Amino acid sequence: MTASSDEDFVAFVRDASPHLLRTAWFVCGDPVQAEELVQAALEKVYLSWRRIDRGAATAYARKVVLNHHIDTRRRRSREVLTDRTPERPAAETRPEETDALVRALATLAPRERQVVVLRYYVDLSEAEVAATLGIGVGTVKSSASRGLARLREVLVPEGDHHA
Repeated sequence: MTASSDEDFVAFVRDASPHLLRTAWFVCGDPVQAEELVQAALEKVYLSWRRIDRGAATAYARKVVLNHHIDTRRRRSREVLTDRTPERPAAETRPEETDALVRALATLAPRERQVVVLRYYVDLSEAEVAATLGIGVGTVKSSASRGLARLREVLVPEGDHHA
């Protein structure tokens, strides 16, 4: 790569890494695994940097994170959760709220978790989530519905449910 291309990649990493890390953490529930997922994704992005449309680089990296997470889950028999938050939590969320959300997300099936994170944290459209995960829009809708219902059960105290 050229020096200019390397500088572009460094700027991309600086800008995209916090969001990718948080997305990975929400998807896998483990801050160490989240860092590994992001590092693997950034490595793949770097190797493909000359061919990647700069406007789609974050989406490409996010898809790599999700695919790598799926591959990792297939190799592992169970997920290990932790009470520790990532070293770089987002400023807009208090750590105790983030911990509760990660614990609640851990109660979802892997596909539901991915859909909920992509749809409501990453703010992708249903079509974009479907394309990212290689599933139908109907599957996105049903997974999001089931996932949100489960999160309401876990996060909203009994008696506080509003119709």
